[in-house]
Amino acid sequence: MQTPFIQNDQLNLIKKQADFLLKTMRSVGDRKVLETVRESAVMNIIEAFEHLTPEQKSLLEQLSTYEATHDLEHYLDELDAYVIPFPEVSVKQVQKLFPKAKKLKLPDLETIDYTHTTYLRWTDISTNRLYIVYPYQDRMVGIEGQMTSTNKKGFCMFCNRHRELGFFNVKIKASGSPDNIASVGQYICVDNEDCNHNIADTTALEKFLSSVGK
Repeated sequence: MQTPFIQNDQLNLIKKQADFLLKTMRSVGDRKVLETVRESAVMNIIEAFEHLTPEQKSLLEQLSTYEATHDLEHYLDELDAYVIPFPEVSVKQVQKLFPKAKKLKLPDLETIDYTHTTYLRWTDISTNRLYIVYPYQDRMVGIEGQMTSTNKKGFCMFCNRHRELGFFNVKIKASGSPDNIASVGQYICVDNEDCNHNIADTTALEKFLSSVGK
C-alpha cells in the first residue's frame, strides 16, 4: 500500500512541470536542450518537498524518464494514489468555524473531491459571501468575506493563473478600539474548482490568512 506524501498543490506543480516538458518534447529536437529541461523539471519538483525518502524521491524523478505522452499521462494518474487528501470535515466542524453565520449554507460535503482540494471554499449565492476552510498551522481555520464579481480577467492571488476574477474582501478588527474595523482584499478566481486544480504553491494563500489574523 502506498503511503501518501504529496499535497494537492504539489501535485499541481508536478503536472505543471510535466506539461512544460511535454510542450518542449513536441517543439524541440535538440537532445541536450531536452535533457536540461528534464533535469530542471525534476529539480523544481524535488525542491517543493521538505522531506523525501529515497523511494519517494525516486518516484518523482521518474517523470524525466518518459518519452511518450500517454506514458507520462499514465504516470501522473498513478500519482493520485500518493496524494494526501484534504481533511474531511463535518457540518458541525464547519459551523464552529463560522459561529456568527447563523444561517450558514454549506456545500454538500460528501460530494467534494478531497483528493484534489487544497482549500475548501464555497459561495452563498444569496449573500455573495465567500467562505474558506483551510488546515493552517496544525489547526483548521475559516475566513469569510464579500465576493464581488469584477467581470474581468487577471492573475489570481492564490493560484497565479490568468482567470476570471472576483474581489474577495474580508473585514478585520483594526488596532485601537474594538469598534474599529478594517478590511483586507484580494483578487481571486471566481471558479473554486479551477483554482484548486491550478494552485501550485500555498504561500500566497497562507500569507492572506495571516493578514486577516488567522
